[in-house]
Amino acid sequence: MIIVIPVDEGKEKVCVSFGRTPYFLIHNTETQETQTVENPATEAQGGAGIQAAQFVVDTGANTLITVRCGQNAADVFKAAKIKICKSMGGSADDQLKAFAEGKLDELTSFHAGFHGKV
Repeated sequence: MIIVIPVDEGKEKVCVSFGRTPYFLIHNTETQETQTVENPATEAQGGAGIQAAQFVVDTGANTLITVRCGQNAADVFKAAKIKICKSMGGSADDQLKAFAEGKLDELTSFHAGFHGKV
């Protein structure tokens, strides 16, 4: 299973912004390999959430752990059958542990998007 988490500049804490997060942590639960990659949508003029969502889909992710995301990004994830879990905040490692222990709820409430506003 591939789990993706938006992370901040330090690459350790969960970023509150999904579409404009600077990095994504990608964790493979089978191999226990973790990598951090730049978000190609960070500087997008518009549609950052959709672009970031497509990037996550392209990683082969099965699950996204995030604080929040917009409805358009959520629609991309639903179409790709990617589960969206609500982050408890803190470090990405904390989220991976909580997910493994079944402690993360599914994210079911999505905002309309920020549409160019940060």
